Amino acid sequence: MQIHRFTRRQALRSLSLGIPALTLAQSTLTRSQGSQVRAQRDRSVRYTLSWLPSSIDAPLITAVTEGYFADQGLDVTYERGFGSADSITKIAAGQYEIGEGDPYSMIEFNAKNPDLALVAIYVHYNKSPFGIYSLKENGITEPQQLEGKRLGAPPGDAPRRLWPVFAKTIGIDPDAVTWVNMEPKLRETFLLQGQVDAISGFMTSALPNIVRGGVPLDEVQTFFYTDYGLDLYGNALITRAEFAEENPELIQDFLRAYVRAWQEVIQAPDAGVDRVLAVGRESGEILNEETERLRMSLAMENLMVTPEVRENGLGMVDSERLAQSIDQVVEGFELETSPSVEQVFNGEFLPDRAERLIA
Repeated sequence: MQIHRFTRRQALRSLSLGIPALTLAQSTLTRSQGSQVRAQRDRSVRYTLSWLPSSIDAPLITAVTEGYFADQGLDVTYERGFGSADSITKIAAGQYEIGEGDPYSMIEFNAKNPDLALVAIYVHYNKSPFGIYSLKENGITEPQQLEGKRLGAPPGDAPRRLWPVFAKTIGIDPDAVTWVNMEPKLRETFLLQGQVDAISGFMTSALPNIVRGGVPLDEVQTFFYTDYGLDLYGNALITRAEFAEENPELIQDFLRAYVRAWQEVIQAPDAGVDRVLAVGRESGEILNEETERLRMSLAMENLMVTPEVRENGLGMVDSERLAQSIDQVVEGFELETSPSVEQVFNGEFLPDRAERLIA
């Protein structure tokens, strides 16, 4: 599995020498570098993405490639993920110090594993990307018309698992649809082939993949959960509660660099996408440029920069809104206990609001 680690100075030097940056990053450290790493071993952070690297990971990749983590004395490496639930399990097991995941899947994990409690420390999707997607040619214009239809998704898909709550909010029986199981990579293909009437999934993956399959964006029928009574937050940075308590300065420094990168990507999203595309080329993972620019555009306009973010700053939550969404998820997952807002999100490590406000 590929681990990405390189500083801004290393990247620039590699370009000047014609050496791929990732190749350089994975080479044997010099003695002086090795000494530095040993001296700063407690400043290393292993990070897991929620899935394969894409344009919406531009803030993290920017913080790595531009040296923002290094400026804070941090040695940050990252690896691809295999879904939010998998990332959460691995963070809890100590395979990663920090990673990206769905905070509501985290709530369920904590309920079942109270001795391995995780906590969100930064919410980078102010709105959940969860939704149901169909093609307008299928004639489904209201979510209530999903009744009696075939919906497709992997069994562990978070929007699918929250379907009972969504169904109740729109006034239909959750059991009034037939779910078709499939691999994640086949989800949009099944929809385009007519094997299912609709799919559940993340806006940032479903919509770009459908468009890449040949359907214009305005021919896709979308039903976002946030538009129908489920005012959920989206993915967050998650860590072990114990790790955060024992390493507050490390968490603070990580978030300071991360916020700096977010500010840069928000001001220049195309440049952020360019960095992701470049890293993909260097690592042999060729990304579709058109797809990645659409993915970034959708995320920026719908999930990342919202009125709440402009008011409260990057990474923060509204406690009342989070409390309401916790109650909805506890009901939907049929959990026996309901955590407090503080058990789900800890904002004490975030930079000051002035630093987090979007310029």
